[in-house]
Amino acid sequence: QVQLVESGGGLVQPGGSLRLSCAASGTTRSLPSMGWHRQAPGKQRELVATFTTGGSTNYADSAKGRFTISRDNAKNTVYLQMNSLKLDDTAVYYCQAWDWGVAYWGQGTQVTVSS
Repeated sequence: QVQLVESGGGLVQPGGSLRLSCAASGTTRSLPSMGWHRQAPGKQRELVATFTTGGSTNYADSAKGRFTISRDNAKNTVYLQMNSLKLDDTAVYYCQAWDWGVAYWGQGTQVTVSS
């Protein structure tokens, strides 16, 4: 059973930066598809950025140019560097991974952008 643990959320001013981390455990292999979603209050969960099974990256339009997803396969960890944060980026950010056709989610980490 894969477990995902996120960290790195917090309170930041508009224009600031945060780096989120998601560590996967419960598996001995590097998970090919890992990524980040977010859910703002009153809104549906949406994709932010992800690695596809083919190894490419996919970003939401709102994240392009500001957010960068990266990974450390040796640590089975995926990161999300978020720069130029905006008020609209306020949300709970969830890590997601696929393993043998099953989707796993982390517990989420709160990101609040406020002046």
